[in-house]
Amino acid sequence: MAKGAAAPPVSLHTRTPKAITIAILAMGGEGGGVLADWIVDLAEHSRHRAQTTSVPGVAQRTGSTIYYLEIFPEDEVQAACKEPILALMPVPGEVDIVLASELMEAGRAIQRGLVTPDRTTLIASTNRVYSMTEKTAITDGRVDSAKVIEASGAAAKTFVHADFARIAEDARSVISASLFGALAATGALPFRREQFEDAIRKGGVGVESSLAAFDAGFRAAADRAASAIGRTEPTKAKVGPRLQAGVERLADYEDVAYASDYLKWLEPIRDLDAKFGHNDSALLGETARYLALWMSYEDAPRVADLKIRRTRFDRVHQDARVEPAQMLQIKEFLHPRVQEIADMAPAPLGRLLLRSALMRRLTEAITGNGKIVETTSLHGYLQLYMVACMRRWRRVSLRFGKEQKAIAGWLDLIARVAPEDYALALEIAECPRMVKGYGDTHAQGEKNYEAIMAALPVLRPKRNAAQRLRNLREAALADDTGEKLAKALAGEATN
Repeated sequence: MAKGAAAPPVSLHTRTPKAITIAILAMGGEGGGVLADWIVDLAEHSRHRAQTTSVPGVAQRTGSTIYYLEIFPEDEVQAACKEPILALMPVPGEVDIVLASELMEAGRAIQRGLVTPDRTTLIASTNRVYSMTEKTAITDGRVDSAKVIEASGAAAKTFVHADFARIAEDARSVISASLFGALAATGALPFRREQFEDAIRKGGVGVESSLAAFDAGFRAAADRAASAIGRTEPTKAKVGPRLQAGVERLADYEDVAYASDYLKWLEPIRDLDAKFGHNDSALLGETARYLALWMSYEDAPRVADLKIRRTRFDRVHQDARVEPAQMLQIKEFLHPRVQEIADMAPAPLGRLLLRSALMRRLTEAITGNGKIVETTSLHGYLQLYMVACMRRWRRVSLRFGKEQKAIAGWLDLIARVAPEDYALALEIAECPRMVKGYGDTHAQGEKNYEAIMAALPVLRPKRNAAQRLRNLREAALADDTGEKLAKALAGEATN
């Protein structure tokens, strides 16, 4: 070697093979384990070593499990002349592929650092299974799916999303099959489509339906237009369709005459909006929305009517994937409170029931333990049918009179405030959103609404009255105990 020449580099060891790392986030019953097994079988029959582990957990919706897989090319393992070390858990920043069976599972993967923009292919289903906190929120507590989709697109190197749950249902299969098809379409694994399909065939269970869902998932993922689902900004609803929706809702709830009453109640608001509004019909639109919801309050006849509709039976059959030769039983647990029974009774009888300690005790003795009704049996169906038929006497019920009086007071207040303070009238129009649900949730919402209405005369002369009312309403919606509203009301009293 010439003096001064650089010595050639000496290789102390051969290159360590790199694993393909895969994390599957799925909830109970969605076939996450089946999907992991398919991938392992696919790898092992394609000259790869594979390992899978699972870590079960408990989510707010149902059991949630992370399945973690590592795949090594056999040729590289042999070239390295040593056995690979297989990890048992995904490491943040070191995951190549993430499959999520539900949109919030994708969000959790991002929070855990499993999705990175320089490496990860994220495949997520856009369907939602709402958590208990979303379901029990006084206001609309649902997480904004569009924001999760936007964040997923920013977090991942490649992001594929579609409603793979619906795709699987249409093929009468499970979401694991449609996600497997989407995985094949991304090209993130070094295997051909035929090899993916062979893995399903080797499973030997539900092969035809699984292959159909696989094909549908493959096509959805291959179509780049699927990546745009949910990215468009929601447009503001116009008054026309909103009024139409209100009319249809109330005609279905009671009858056409009741829907006509809805329109008559809105006529003064329409005129005030035309005179004092800003040519966007904001006051009419918000009043129309909450008036329709208030007029269609949930009572026992409404609940019973919805439970025995053919559309509901069809939906349950589809969700349960009932075969033609199978029978399905639907059992309802009914536990009406004394107040709910009094509400649907004729007003004089309802008031008597609430006043009489003897009648209350007798009613509680009959209904206190609740009752299981099999809706799919003739006897059970007829029981709910009789309750649903009580809608024809709804107008003489105790609750109907109470709700009509409250609605009239709310609309009258809007009409009186709009000429003086249009912005405040608009905030008053949105106040019924505090009253929703049934049972304790409805009672607390009603209490909050009444407290804010009682404070309104003090708010009206103050500066920024509309903003102050909005702050009170948001405080009421922030918790289901009324504590934040109480503090906000106390603060207003001292200002």
